[in-house]
Amino acid sequence: MTVFLDGLNCANCAAKIHSDIQKLPYVSNSDLNLVTKKLTLKTSKSHDKTLKEIKKIVKKYEPDVIVSLHQSEEAEKPKIKNWIHLLIGGILLVLSFFTAPNSYMFTAVSILSYLITGYKVLVKTVKNILNRQFLDENLLMTVASIGAIAIGDYREAIAVMLFYSIGELLQDSAVNKSRASIKSLMDIRPDTATIIDEKGNSNPVDAKNVKLGDIILIKPQERIPLDCIITDGNSTVDVSSITGESLPRTVNKGDTLISGSINISGVLYGKVTAEFSDSTATKILELMESSISKKSKSEGFITKFAKIYTPIVVALAFLMAVIPAIIFKGENFSLWLTQALTFLVISCPCALVISVPLSFFSGIGICSKRGILIKGSNYLELLANVKNVVFDKTGTLTYGKFSIKSVVPFSKFTEDELIKTASAVERLSSHPISKAFNNFEDSENEYTVTDFKELSGLGVTGIVNGHKISAGNSSLLEKNGVKDLNIPKETGTVIHISKDTEYMGYIIVADTPKTESCAVINELKKNSINTVMLSGDNLETAKLIAEEIGIDNVKAELMPKDKVENLEKLISDTKNGATVFVGDGMNDAPSLALADIGVAMGGVGTDAAIESADVVIMSDDLSKIPEVIKLAKFTRKIMTQCIIMALTIKIIIMILSALGFANMWAAVFADVGVSLLAVLNTFRKPK
Repeated sequence: MTVFLDGLNCANCAAKIHSDIQKLPYVSNSDLNLVTKKLTLKTSKSHDKTLKEIKKIVKKYEPDVIVSLHQSEEAEKPKIKNWIHLLIGGILLVLSFFTAPNSYMFTAVSILSYLITGYKVLVKTVKNILNRQFLDENLLMTVASIGAIAIGDYREAIAVMLFYSIGELLQDSAVNKSRASIKSLMDIRPDTATIIDEKGNSNPVDAKNVKLGDIILIKPQERIPLDCIITDGNSTVDVSSITGESLPRTVNKGDTLISGSINISGVLYGKVTAEFSDSTATKILELMESSISKKSKSEGFITKFAKIYTPIVVALAFLMAVIPAIIFKGENFSLWLTQALTFLVISCPCALVISVPLSFFSGIGICSKRGILIKGSNYLELLANVKNVVFDKTGTLTYGKFSIKSVVPFSKFTEDELIKTASAVERLSSHPISKAFNNFEDSENEYTVTDFKELSGLGVTGIVNGHKISAGNSSLLEKNGVKDLNIPKETGTVIHISKDTEYMGYIIVADTPKTESCAVINELKKNSINTVMLSGDNLETAKLIAEEIGIDNVKAELMPKDKVENLEKLISDTKNGATVFVGDGMNDAPSLALADIGVAMGGVGTDAAIESADVVIMSDDLSKIPEVIKLAKFTRKIMTQCIIMALTIKIIIMILSALGFANMWAAVFADVGVSLLAVLNTFRKPK
């Protein structure tokens, strides 16, 4: 069940609301995100009854918040009338300086200014009292300002209300700006598509109703609604919102279009290859939304801290009001009460509660703009403390585009027979190595393959013209009873081929490292990060690639389970740091799932990558690895700054308040002022 809380901007109130909702016996797995104003939960009661109970809880803390099953845009629009009220109240405050003190005119202007400036606070206070919520900033501001009026200090009461209200509006505006930024980031999926019918007519329809194989029209400057293959036309396409690539791609007939990208110039026609629910844009949005619920340890700590911190400061404020009045019997009790109220206003934990999730969500948003999808702030936090980065080789550190380097037949077999037999089974494989055999198609249908099997970490087998053909590493052939294999001296990936139990020879295919691999490894080493390669390829080939790009720690000839065992050992041996596994998202699902952070390369449309990985790099750009680590460290820096700033300012002003040196002005700054500064700090972008 998903519920929207439109108008909810108070982080402290959001924490209280969520705490009460969690206590409901029929509610489980609840999460309230202040940034998106979205409450998600599981309930054993009907949605109507649950919604009714949620409305009661929300009304208790935030009477003006709108609770519904659908998000409203109204609450995010700037309320000009609020600023007009404050402007009028401010003008009346200035006029009070031109009237005679203690005159009827001065009193009337001051009271009117106070009511106009603080009417929202006063109304909220009355509502909160009726809902039995007494320890609230609105009540504290009301009591403090009325106390100032009672002793004749009208201007102090007005100024405090004015400053507090301005601070609240600025804070709300900053939070809404953050929300708008996140919303624009997620606005990558069009709701409509232009479909071409059998008669050639174009009709706009709901994108959810478009089926596989339908032809759609994409006009210039339109966002591509669904994944498709171009059937006609050519253009340039902006894929920056999906992969983070800055330069547009040139596309022609036969090329694949990714949903969410923007068609820049020409008219394109595309055959739909994925329905709305399976499109790349939908998957990205699902990942972004799911990232909200996976909170970091820092967010959990701040929430727990606020629960402990609030009752402690309330107790201290009570003691501050009562003890001095008992010890110093001759002193004015109202003085100590005012100081206690000031202390309570200072202590509000909003700045802490709001700045930490905003920092992480901003970090996740920056990463998404650069084509890096992170499934939760918990993974972003872990990325800031990486000790090991473990790489798969084929398709990750290398291009995964193999070409045949040499063909070596054995005994009575010829080169032509060897390569045609091998290609018959290899072409049916999904492994990148198989692409090396694409140029050897059996146009005359001489080789009929049945009972094809792909054995992870070993190779492939199949029945070809009545004979069992095995193509893979030496372990596969030995397993099938083939002996006396030739061991090549050349470097490269060796594919041994056998016919039944007879050895036919071997074929060497070669792959090359990606252009950026060497620079990426050097960058990681500069940051004292240990780099490791785990490969299923033969040891000599793996060592050659590792030496070329600068990786010192290499393990080769590994089955998927061997990769997992090596990864487990590395994780257990690593203290006070995280281990990242980087794979292509196809054959590395167990390792991606096991690592502290699994990173899938080139994850567009790859279900295995999106399912198993914690971070999905939408392009196939290896340089995104050090980049995401850098962004994670920047996010942690912003979060730490917000926490230190908020606590330092609050503690200093609390001490000054306890000593009688801080008035309500300082208290308001320590509350809304610090919250505003913390929110604005989360807007900062890395250089």
